[in-house]
Amino acid sequence: MADTFTPEISDRICKHMNEDHADAVLLYAKAYGKVTEAEAAQILKVDSEGMELSVNAGDQDSTIRIAFDHVLQDSEDAHQTMIAMVKTARTQMA
Repeated sequence: MADTFTPEISDRICKHMNEDHADAVLLYAKAYGKVTEAEAAQILKVDSEGMELSVNAGDQDSTIRIAFDHVLQDSEDAHQTMIAMVKTARTQMA
């Protein structure tokens, strides 16, 4: 195992995803969180079993949890898993 999911690693992943991949985060909310009316989303926390998102759907704000399909081993596993999730979500939402 290269690393564990420390708060610093979670923060780094969240910052990167929210700043550079907001479209992917919104897609996670719609495809995996089943909040199809979501207009905006941010990742709040990532751990080895899933991620928590803050989701805005019109005048409704909520926090949802999306589970990963396996327990992540490290941040590289998170990276690869989240990329695969976006690809799958794009296909599902097309």
